[in-house]
Amino acid sequence: MERPTLYITRLLPQPVLDAISGQYRLLAEPTDLPPTEEALRRGFAEAQAVICTLTDRIDATVLSHATKLKIIANYAVGYNNIDLPTATQRGIIVTNTPDVLTDATADLTWALLLALARRVVEGDTWVRTGRWPGWTPTQMLGADVSRKTLGIIGMGRIGQAVAQRAAGFRMPVIYEGRHSVSSPPGVSWTRRPLDEVLVESDFVSLHVPLTEATRHLIDRRKLALMKPTAFLINTLRGPVIDEAALVSALEAKTIAGAGLDVYEQEPVVSVGLISLPNVVLLPHLGSATLETRVRMGLICLDNIAVVLGGRPAPNRVTKT
Repeated sequence: MERPTLYITRLLPQPVLDAISGQYRLLAEPTDLPPTEEALRRGFAEAQAVICTLTDRIDATVLSHATKLKIIANYAVGYNNIDLPTATQRGIIVTNTPDVLTDATADLTWALLLALARRVVEGDTWVRTGRWPGWTPTQMLGADVSRKTLGIIGMGRIGQAVAQRAAGFRMPVIYEGRHSVSSPPGVSWTRRPLDEVLVESDFVSLHVPLTEATRHLIDRRKLALMKPTAFLINTLRGPVIDEAALVSALEAKTIAGAGLDVYEQEPVVSVGLISLPNVVLLPHLGSATLETRVRMGLICLDNIAVVLGGRPAPNRVTKT
């Protein structure tokens, strides 16, 4: 029996490639480089199944070539990179990888939060460059984390996972979300309007999906509501923050600092952010653990197998 054709837009961890071997015919050997527009169109034209990443723009033009395609397995939770209405109109199933990266992203959120509060990156640079003169009582004073107020914008799976970790720091949690969420035993999560969360929080962590409604959700007005001692963390989608407004707020000390894993125009990062000492910048590492990235790939393959076998996809997405 002829193996189904599979197009992968980027190189995936070796255990995922091992699982593909013998089951599918790869149209091209994947690499770490983004595909060219021509390669993307060719892959979509010839494949029965595609695994793409959130950085691949799958628009109506690309989809117009997909005459054989049955499923697009997005190697991410979010799927704003895909023209879902057009895919649906053409009878192409779109799936994502929910749940699997929740803990990895929540852990990284806390890594950014702690690095900001305790000036970890600045201290590491100071020591590595040989400029540390030795301990003094006033040296690199940071901010306490324990018992401070954590504000969460978007209380989905990842937002709740971040909130759960706050219990170990005895932090009260306030959140903005479309629905009320039950807090675990022994802790209290309080739902508030967005502006109140921004005003009252010492740390604000963003966990909303990127939609037209959430693009530039955090703009100049919202940043002005925050405490001058507060920190902003974003590990979900860069365009949720107006990056120019953020640079201005950091330069003016409207807020104390920011921890960013995502950017408005990835991989381009605003020069203003790079030059500021009160910012921690990461290269989109939210789900970047070996275990998580392998599980994401295997979920994509599970969805492809069932769809090509004529069965319903367990992780089908149906709305934007």
